[in-house]
Amino acid sequence: MLSPQEIDELASFALELADAAAAVTLPHFREGIAVDHKDGKHAFDPVTAADRDGEAAIRKLIGERYPSHGIHGEEHGRETGTSGLTWVLDPIDGTRSFICGVPLWGTLIALNDGTRPVIGVMDQPYTRERFIGRPGGSELIGPQGTAPLKTSTCTALAEAKLGNTDAGMFTDSKEKAAFRDLSSQVRLRRFGGDCYFYCLLAAGTIDLVVESALEAYDIQALIPIIENAGGIVTDWKGGDPQAGGQVIAAATPELHKAALEILKPAAT
Repeated sequence: MLSPQEIDELASFALELADAAAAVTLPHFREGIAVDHKDGKHAFDPVTAADRDGEAAIRKLIGERYPSHGIHGEEHGRETGTSGLTWVLDPIDGTRSFICGVPLWGTLIALNDGTRPVIGVMDQPYTRERFIGRPGGSELIGPQGTAPLKTSTCTALAEAKLGNTDAGMFTDSKEKAAFRDLSSQVRLRRFGGDCYFYCLLAAGTIDLVVESALEAYDIQALIPIIENAGGIVTDWKGGDPQAGGQVIAAATPELHKAALEILKPAAT
């Protein structure tokens, strides 16, 4: 277990990593960067030089400062460390938003202690907003200063604001039906938010995020941000979400339970 002093040191370092990534990614935003397609399970899975070079900048700093730490990144794979600590990285979560000029993408940086992510950062350099979660609390560092994050008190689906990146991520018929059922019962739905919606849940302006087909680097940085703001993040069975897959994040235990009752039959 990391000591409070180690948490402080590593959380500060995570912000340095966010600075390094922003220096690479931000100059490309809304500048017509070339887009490649990554072969894989998606019909169109975009990647840019900003993704690749942003992660490379983070990895370079980790290697220089903490060479014993492991790294798991979307663009450059895994490096096994010897310390038991692993940085889990997504240099641009929301590449589709990035290439469309929509400022809802972000750099995700998590530190996993070998059991679960304990520090999480989501940095949106264009809006100059930085969400960070760690033991003891979550906060937003932005143009208006620094403020603590706290999830909403919403307990009922009928009052909930639901966020999702793209309903097209639900490809299984049971998933589609479960999400359709859930989304028909909430007060309001918004789409296209990527990592930003999870952070708005931590900030108390969105109450529920439901997604599927996530990777570990899509969710690990967001778990400490939400949990240390008072929220809950699990898979659709109510279990550990850090490997990705089907994920639900909720502002309160009551809201989480109500949504989970609908999603569980479609859990894999």
